[in-house]
Amino acid sequence: MAVPILDLSRQHQPLAGRFKEAFDRILSSSHFILGPEVEAFERRLASYCQTTEAVGVSSGADALLVALMAMGIGPGDEVIVPTFTFFATAGAVARVGARAVFVDVDPQTFNIDPQRAAAAVTPRTKAMIPVHLFGQTAAMDPLLELARKHGLKVIEDEAQAVGAREKGRSAGSFGDVGCISFYPTKNLSAMGDGGACVTSDGQLAQRIRALRNHGQVGEYEHLYVGGNFRLDALQAAMLSIKLEGLEGGNAARRECAGRYDRLLAGLPLRTPVVAEGRHHVYHQYTIVVPADRREGLIAHLKAHQIGCKVFYPLPLHLQPCFAGLGGKKGDCPVSEELCRQVLSLPMFPGLRESEQEEVAGVIRKFFRG
Repeated sequence: MAVPILDLSRQHQPLAGRFKEAFDRILSSSHFILGPEVEAFERRLASYCQTTEAVGVSSGADALLVALMAMGIGPGDEVIVPTFTFFATAGAVARVGARAVFVDVDPQTFNIDPQRAAAAVTPRTKAMIPVHLFGQTAAMDPLLELARKHGLKVIEDEAQAVGAREKGRSAGSFGDVGCISFYPTKNLSAMGDGGACVTSDGQLAQRIRALRNHGQVGEYEHLYVGGNFRLDALQAAMLSIKLEGLEGGNAARRECAGRYDRLLAGLPLRTPVVAEGRHHVYHQYTIVVPADRREGLIAHLKAHQIGCKVFYPLPLHLQPCFAGLGGKKGDCPVSEELCRQVLSLPMFPGLRESEQEEVAGVIRKFFRG
């Protein structure tokens, strides 16, 4: 049985009629960028994320970028980021001219290690970007305490964690701003690129709204030098429809994760660790396998038409484009080892029990020879 790593059609087919209605409504209105559809989605998203404001933007990467711009972070400033994450986290820091300071992660949750973050603070540090990787929040209590101690801004990268919670509190509501991606593979996904910033700081939201539209505060009146980071009305309308089913989709992911945990028990691998008080939404279901067995397992899974992927094969401090920052092998040993060990398995709402049994059976066959 072939099992895809992701099948969006299973999510979209039941909603096809509503999507077409939304398309026809927007086609008739001829209001394609920002406007009422975006405003309505922003209100719904802010409520869902337990914030007072949400600002729709063009992508998750642009959400990070415009948040940094709105905070005035730029040349001469340092921003602490985990090295085990997607490129956009540090890419946005570089784009505003600031210096990304890479720190290692917790080996259990894959999220930024608060102690290592504390050790990385210097007089030039202005912010940190904890990433809620794979759908589980970072350890926000110690990170927020660190931020208070040093007067740092906290930008939550929740690209993979909309709906994740810690002690009942939503990702994106802890720090100064949360940055979301609606890339088609995400738990809440657009039919193209899209993103958002969520915050309870009204002034910050106002700056982000201006910056996403060339810094404009009135017609042809530009208070800032911004950019074109606007969200399309069509994407907002589709996202509003899908937001209604996000809790159900995340619950389905959690059910699938629990089933994988049971099916893979007893094998020489580690299933995801959920920290106490965390509500994981499993954007990815990522196992840790012996480094000397991973490539063989990948080949075995592919031979049986089982989808899988490595997120991520190279930590950011070793990326060629960041060589000028002086990172070298051995700087972040946990992340470097995880890059040799992690493997993500099929995970999406609609994944069938029989498909998970197939995945687990193929993995058992590999390890048991």
